[in-house]
Amino acid sequence: MKYTTLRDLRVSRIGLGCMGMSHIYTGYRRPDEDKIRVIHRALELGVNFFDTAEIYGPFINEELVGAALRGKRDQVVLATKFGLMTGRGEERKLGLDSSPDNIRYAVEASLTRLGTDYIDLYYQHRVDKAVPIEEVVGVLAELVAAGKIRHIGLSEAGQETIRRANAVHPITALQSEYSLWTRDGEDGTLDLLRELGIGFVPYSPVGRGMLAGGIRDLGDLDSDDWRLTNPRFVDGTFEHNLRVLRDVEEIAAEVGCTLAQLSLAWLLAKGDDWAPIPGTVQLSHLEEDIASVDVELTPEQVRRLDNVTQPLGDHHSPAQTAMLDR
Repeated sequence: MKYTTLRDLRVSRIGLGCMGMSHIYTGYRRPDEDKIRVIHRALELGVNFFDTAEIYGPFINEELVGAALRGKRDQVVLATKFGLMTGRGEERKLGLDSSPDNIRYAVEASLTRLGTDYIDLYYQHRVDKAVPIEEVVGVLAELVAAGKIRHIGLSEAGQETIRRANAVHPITALQSEYSLWTRDGEDGTLDLLRELGIGFVPYSPVGRGMLAGGIRDLGDLDSDDWRLTNPRFVDGTFEHNLRVLRDVEEIAAEVGCTLAQLSLAWLLAKGDDWAPIPGTVQLSHLEEDIASVDVELTPEQVRRLDNVTQPLGDHHSPAQTAMLDR
């Protein structure tokens, strides 16, 4: 494994996104022992960066990750998120809420579920426009001072929000969707991160599985797979996007790696302080992803990948897109 720093937080170049072990993707149906085995194998291979959130499950993903890493706390960087759930106790439900009281409640609940007394990287999951970002980061800075969290992150935040947040307290990382087929950050956001010294954590780095090459027909997905509601996976659009995938396949053949490895290697080549977090519940996919740290791309190959044809369809549903801070 190779390592980098998100501002001053040392993490493996490839992290493990744990959402799909408990949330949305049908892999969550696998036994917990299978998922824990993947987490333990990631540790063996040098991964130290594990990503979860209270909304994943909800709640049960943090419990799973906490159980899998029990006794190994000093070996790992734990990242989790708040802000997409509101309420208390059994009444807690989905809802955008970054109020100070909700942040303080959420962090204590996450600490309990994770079985730890501190969180390495605590993200605001989505920007809450009802609460000034200065107030949000002010509360998070208090949690840093109290030792409950060590670093502050934002997710899917826009440039104005990032700049205002960083003026209150250094922001360690931005987590947003970015891949060969999702380029939102190229609106100037990635340039801003470099200017401010903020690390970048791309999620969905292999295009929700599409850029791994394992989905060749919509019938490959279970009938209740949420991707069938995603604009890029609907009839007509999917078939077009499958043809576009040939651009990437050609370069992968040249390099001598898999599509997933090429997708991740391209991200690693784009930024020294980038740490993508592919997710999986399969050991073989985990090992394939991690091997991408050894894939070397030439500047010309990076340039060609920069210019691959972009897919049809948004990468989020309209409701999800409305929650992005742009």
